[in-house]
Amino acid sequence: MKPQEIAKDIYDVGIRDWTCSDFHGFSTPRGVTYNSYLIVDEKVCLIDGVKAPFGPKQLYDISEVLPPEKVDYIVVNHVEPDHSGSLPLLAKACPNATMLITPQGANELKEHYGDIFKLQIVKKGDTIKLGKRSLTFVPIPMLHWPDSMVTYCPEEQILFSSDAFGQHYCCSKRFDDETEVENMFYEAQRYFANILMPYAKLVPNAVKLVRSLPLRMICSCHGSIWRSHINDILDKYEAWGTGKTLDRIIVVYDSMWGGTAAMAAAIMDGIQAQGMRAKLYRYDSSLKAVIVSDILTAKGLLVGSPTQNGVMMPTMGAFMMYLKGLKPMGKKAAAFGTFGWAGGAQKELEAAITASGMELLPGYNCKWRPLPADIKAAEKFGYEFAQKVSGK
Repeated sequence: MKPQEIAKDIYDVGIRDWTCSDFHGFSTPRGVTYNSYLIVDEKVCLIDGVKAPFGPKQLYDISEVLPPEKVDYIVVNHVEPDHSGSLPLLAKACPNATMLITPQGANELKEHYGDIFKLQIVKKGDTIKLGKRSLTFVPIPMLHWPDSMVTYCPEEQILFSSDAFGQHYCCSKRFDDETEVENMFYEAQRYFANILMPYAKLVPNAVKLVRSLPLRMICSCHGSIWRSHINDILDKYEAWGTGKTLDRIIVVYDSMWGGTAAMAAAIMDGIQAQGMRAKLYRYDSSLKAVIVSDILTAKGLLVGSPTQNGVMMPTMGAFMMYLKGLKPMGKKAAAFGTFGWAGGAQKELEAAITASGMELLPGYNCKWRPLPADIKAAEKFGYEFAQKVSGK
């Protein structure tokens, strides 16, 4: 059977990776897609490759539409291997195809696979004619690689947006109005928080550019296609990119013998007594992407750990290193925990908060397991932290 048409003579030749539950450390319980589209006109153009193991399936789907040697162009919006992995196979199967790519992408492609491709460099505003349709290219460097660009088809009013507006979300239906769009919004937030957060300040200008285009569809490299909720996802990207937050505090901790867990519960009581919304997580690596998604829209963060061998627990160390890379700036944060004969975790947590770009506020810790007086002090700490975060 021919691949699905998303518009007249534009075919979905991407991949649904239903069983992929981890994407380079990012949990993907709803699977992953590697989206690719074949435009059939006087000239034939393929938009993006797929992950290498699925190259033969992509090639088969292309062959169901037309012989691969009839492909004239392959647009490489992004060289990350989940989109470029099939390109060496496609280069052999589509010998007449020229790959359209940014200057940075050309260098990266050679560094990944060698000098085996026929390339044509495209820059901002460059256009190619396919026949009835044309394609215009706009680089979006560092959203989220230096090579990244988007491709716009004005005749169809379709934006092929690379990773922007994507979701790690497999669905048998291709469009937002055919599926549970709430799942798409949730997965789009998780994707933004865990992939694009370090570059959030670049997002508002990108959204401004997108808003200037007449649009019927946004086709990201991941997830389902936006067509009925385009303004909604643009509004969300604008909010996330400008750091708009909810009156909420996220509390994340790990514990050895229950002392830090008891403090975390008391701190939550204090926060809730002040009136702020709060959410509590005992850290587990499988929850990492979910926790970060909540941090994206929170005003404050509290992180807790007991001291283990003079340092914070390795679980919390891994989490704080992850946050350091994501740089969730514009948030107030503090540390709490317990210690035995010597401390160390508090100092390390506070250094990690500062290194992550958050505003460090005074924390609270106690020796051994908290006694009733320590529990009351932890409640007071939570209450006062919430006051500082809320400004009330």
